[in-house]
Amino acid sequence: MTTAKGDTSMRTRRIVTSMAAAMALAPWCTQVQAQSTSVQFYGLIGSYVGTTKVSGAPSSTTVVNGGGLTTSFFGFRGEENLGGGTSAFFTLESFFQPDSGMYGRTPADPLFSRNAFVGLKGRYGKISIGRHMTPTYISMQAVNPFGGSVQFSPLVVQSFIPAFNNAVLGDSVWNNTVQYSTPSFGGLVGTLDYAPGETAGRSGVANTGVHLRYDAGPLTAVASGQRVRLLSTATVPVLTEQKAWLAGFAYDFRVVKVYAAAVGTETYGTPTSTRTWSLGATMPLGRGYRLIAAYAHTDRDTPKLASTDRRTGTLCLDYSLSKRTDLFLAAMNDKRSGAGSGTSTALGMRHTF
Repeated sequence: MTTAKGDTSMRTRRIVTSMAAAMALAPWCTQVQAQSTSVQFYGLIGSYVGTTKVSGAPSSTTVVNGGGLTTSFFGFRGEENLGGGTSAFFTLESFFQPDSGMYGRTPADPLFSRNAFVGLKGRYGKISIGRHMTPTYISMQAVNPFGGSVQFSPLVVQSFIPAFNNAVLGDSVWNNTVQYSTPSFGGLVGTLDYAPGETAGRSGVANTGVHLRYDAGPLTAVASGQRVRLLSTATVPVLTEQKAWLAGFAYDFRVVKVYAAAVGTETYGTPTSTRTWSLGATMPLGRGYRLIAAYAHTDRDTPKLASTDRRTGTLCLDYSLSKRTDLFLAAMNDKRSGAGSGTSTALGMRHTF
C-alpha cells in the first residue's frame, strides 16, 4: 500500500509539473504558431463532352475537353504573420488538362502557369513579384456571367482567344511582373502592374496596367487600362504596341443578376482598332438550378481593309449538386461577318477542392 501511494504521489507530481511547464510554454508556443506559415492546397477540376465549331470552320468537332466554364487548376498558397500588421505570402498555381493529364493550357505553358509570386501585405496594401494573372482579365471575369471561361464566355473568347480573332494582344497571364494593390477604401481598390520585358537594349518593351475595382453590396464595378508591347522574334524584330481598356459592372437584384461591359483596343504598327460590348445575366430558378446567358459583339477596323464584326452568344443551364460540385449544359453560337455561323455545345461537370 505504501508503495502504491508513493507511485500515485509521484505520478501526481509529474502531471502537475507537466501542466506547469505547458502553462509556462503556452505564450511561446502561441507566438510560434502565429508566426508559422499556413499553407493551403486547393483547386478546381472540370471536364465536358460536346461539339465545337467557330464561325467559318468547315465542320464541327466532337470533343472530350477539360475546363468548360472554368479552366482546371490546382494551387498552393501560404501566409506568414510577421507582426505589426504585416504578412508575407506566396501563391503557386498550375493549369492542367484533365482530359489528357497534361499540365498547362497548351504545351507552351510552364508548370505554374496560372500564378507564381511572392509578396508582402499590410496596412499599406499589397505588393507581389512574379507571374500574375492580369488584373484586366480578373476584372473581365467580374463583369460577365461566364467568368473566365475560355470556351463559353462570349466576352472572354472575343477578347483573348485566337480562334475568335482575339481583340486583346498578349496572354491573360504576364511574366516578370511587379504588382501593387492599395488597401480598400470603402470597397474601392486600385492596382498597378509593371512587367519590364527583360529585353536587352530595349527597355521600352514593357507591359503596364492601371486598374480600379469597386465592391459594395450587390454592386461590382471595374475600370481597367493596359499597354502591351510585343517584340517579334523575326530577323528584324518588329515592336507591336496595343493599348486596351475595359469598363463594366454587375448588379445583383436577387431575382436576377445583370452584367454589362465594354472593351476597346488600339493597336499600332499594323493599325487596328476594336470595340466590344457585352451584356449578360444569371437567374436562379430554384431547386439548385440557374440560367446563365451572355452576348458579345465586336467591331474591328483596319485601314485599307473592310470593317468586320463578330457576334457570339451563349446560353447555359447550371445545376448545383452541392456547394462544391455542379453540372452544366451549354450552347454557344458564333458568327463573324463574311462567314457562316458555328455552334458549340457542352455537357459538363465542375468540382472545387
